[in-house]
Amino acid sequence: MGVRDLADYPWDAVVPYRERAAQHPDGLVDLSIGSPVDPTPEVIRAALAEATDAHAYPQTVGTPAVRAAIVDWYARRRGVPDLREANVLPTIGSKELVALLPTLLGLGAGDIVVHPRVAYPTYAVGAAIVDAVAVAADDPAEWPEGAKLIWINTPGNPDGRTWSVDELAVAVRRARELGAVLASDECYAELGWDGPWAEEIIPSVLDPRVTGGTRAGLLSVYSLSKQSNLAGYRAAFIAGCARIVGDVLTARKHLGLMPPAPVQHAMAVALRDDAHVAAQKELYRQRRDALVPALRQAGFRIDGSEAGLYLWVTEGRDAWESMDRLAALGILAGPGHFYGAHSADHVRLSLTAPLERVQQAAARLAVST
Repeated sequence: MGVRDLADYPWDAVVPYRERAAQHPDGLVDLSIGSPVDPTPEVIRAALAEATDAHAYPQTVGTPAVRAAIVDWYARRRGVPDLREANVLPTIGSKELVALLPTLLGLGAGDIVVHPRVAYPTYAVGAAIVDAVAVAADDPAEWPEGAKLIWINTPGNPDGRTWSVDELAVAVRRARELGAVLASDECYAELGWDGPWAEEIIPSVLDPRVTGGTRAGLLSVYSLSKQSNLAGYRAAFIAGCARIVGDVLTARKHLGLMPPAPVQHAMAVALRDDAHVAAQKELYRQRRDALVPALRQAGFRIDGSEAGLYLWVTEGRDAWESMDRLAALGILAGPGHFYGAHSADHVRLSLTAPLERVQQAAARLAVST
């Protein structure tokens, strides 16, 4: 299998449900794809504007300012105090990094890439591009011998599963036993809601309590798309093992994968401003608080979802049936089928819609029982 053998883009299958939902007299409430709807903060837009004299090629490695901002952010917001600039690298969004990491690491036919059982599909796509074998497994004890790259996702998309320090430490030990790179997709780590994550920092795979004193073989992947409304900027980064970051950097130089210079400047400003992140989280909290009780009243069970941007819900029946019920209410969700064979009875609801529309969806759910 390779690029030519990839399946059709899955969201195309949602079009009929979108069309039905759009026929609702009070309009469509789109809670499907998690694309931000709130404005990019002015402090970031101003930073982008002041850097538009970008006549020279940008640096693949990132400017000193953006690398220093990433290092400082991990120390301040993720409890990772000892990174150096050689440990970090900006990327052109996180999805391209997820899809290309097997390529950038030199994986090939027959190599094993492990990803979560309920997972963002791009992990498997990245494996397919290099003819690697994608294996779905959550328990580190089930990670197979011969694995070259292991993906974990904390907080998870779509299910909001969040790994504790102890769970991460077990994962690190197992990956090292296998000689595999452990890549932790942590893009929603600022969005903790329930349990310990309502108050505590969601731990990174690079947390000193996790690493055993060395970052060898470890990568953390992060994006500013959701916490800073920068999806259109394609602003993300990786951090971790300096050897792996260096190998990825060399490959990206050859491929010309250079984040635009104005975006790098805007990233540095965004990473140093915590106020806009707190404000954005509050907007997501208001939407979540409106939607959760309405879903439960309508007969949905909310699974996981203790952190992240989504609510992962089920009625105990096939996701397409739930999609149809929601579409009749003018609500568009994402079917669990897109996230693997283990989630065919769940749907994903995103918090990326204006509060007024989320409240409208909640009102429709409340009277649908």
